[in-house]
Amino acid sequence: MFSFLKKSHTKPTEEPKNSSWLARLKTGLARTGNQLTSLFSSGGKIDDELYEELETILITSDVGMDATRALLADLRHHVKEHRLSEAAEMKAALAHCLLKLLAPLAQPLQASSHKPFVIMMVGVNGAGKTTSIGKLAKYLQGQGLSVLLAAGDTFRAAAREQLITWGERNNVTVIAQQSGDAAAVIYDAIQAAQARKIDVVLADTAGRLTTQAHLMEEIKKVKRVITKVMPETSTSPAAPHEVLLVLDANTGQNALSQVKAFDEALGVTGLILTKLDGTAKGGVIAAIAKAHPIPVRFIGVGEGLDDLRPFVAEDFVAALLGLDE
Repeated sequence: MFSFLKKSHTKPTEEPKNSSWLARLKTGLARTGNQLTSLFSSGGKIDDELYEELETILITSDVGMDATRALLADLRHHVKEHRLSEAAEMKAALAHCLLKLLAPLAQPLQASSHKPFVIMMVGVNGAGKTTSIGKLAKYLQGQGLSVLLAAGDTFRAAAREQLITWGERNNVTVIAQQSGDAAAVIYDAIQAAQARKIDVVLADTAGRLTTQAHLMEEIKKVKRVITKVMPETSTSPAAPHEVLLVLDANTGQNALSQVKAFDEALGVTGLILTKLDGTAKGGVIAAIAKAHPIPVRFIGVGEGLDDLRPFVAEDFVAALLGLDE
């Protein structure tokens, strides 16, 4: 690994180095990585044409205009300061600048500060929210925490069954109702967790399009009910203690719009970026870091139980740019 990609103190100490995970992440981001590798291995000099080609790659990789301009400005400064001249030297320089942009987002989830620690999961339909809940339950169990799932997506017909299946795979209790109000289901789940002394409640909610104002109001109601059942005390803040927004990495700049809308409505505290499995370009994380920075708690690359891992900026940059380990 390049010397500047030093592991930050934000990387979870309990998470071992996993070369197979990094290899899968690199494969998942190859669409962008291959373009950059080809550009920087051209053997040419650093000139305006190289910067223009790089700008095009970044924009088409979902980095967005604002983040691209900021990255290129920082990159030009770095190149000048270090007197770089060869295109091959640009890759390490870009990694340095990209890491500076993304590192502040690498803040691991701390789910053991309160009990039960209530995590409200939100996102649009199709983002991978319910699947992410199942994977997150497995991850939290690996941290030695007990987990309870609340099937609060009462609008999608298969959501309850899907969550129950994940609960069975993880040997985790799922609180669900055949039909009914989402807030009531989650209310029951939190009370059950308190009675059973469960560490973490993962509360599923119905997918919401940010353009559907009346549906966003319903999810605000769910949050208010969670706060009512677990209000602020002298020793802990009100629940939910975390509002995680699940984003499909394939949606590009639309993901940034979702971040802004859900954060305005609910106060999003963390992000999960899913489906970094070969078709995603990966650059939207830079757009989020520039325009609306919210911690990225986890990223996912596949469908397996272990395919959701804490976001580590150094590893993501290395995978995105195709850097050698």
